[in-house]
Amino acid sequence: MDTKRTAIASGRIFMSRQAFDAIAGGTVPKGDVLAAARIAGIMATKQTSSLIPLCHNLLLTSAQVDFRLLSEECAVEAVCTVASTGKTGVEMEALTGATISLLTIYDFCKAIDRSMHVEDVHLQFKDGGKSGRYDRR
Repeated sequence: MDTKRTAIASGRIFMSRQAFDAIAGGTVPKGDVLAAARIAGIMATKQTSSLIPLCHNLLLTSAQVDFRLLSEECAVEAVCTVASTGKTGVEMEALTGATISLLTIYDFCKAIDRSMHVEDVHLQFKDGGKSGRYDRR
């Protein structure tokens, strides 16, 4: 049976103060890091079935990526929210979107800091389907 499905995934990329300040100040030489990372993450949600074997190709009703700049930690948190109406969940799409947005940040900033690292990519929330609701919080 088709049901409304929603998933939220997040992760963080940690970096040097110099890289963080360049992102926050919009001075990264490659351009607007967060705008590019947002587009990359959304595009990734739509390509998940091409990247992960046996993952279903889904028609998504929405996909968005939001960022939080965590100044004290010199980190950027990416949060990807995906929704669909169908027979299978969208957890993998949300996880892929969050991960690719973080990797895009790495790509844009690697000339400033090659020691950046991605941590704690995880499913925060999912709703819909036979297994119902999951809320990590």
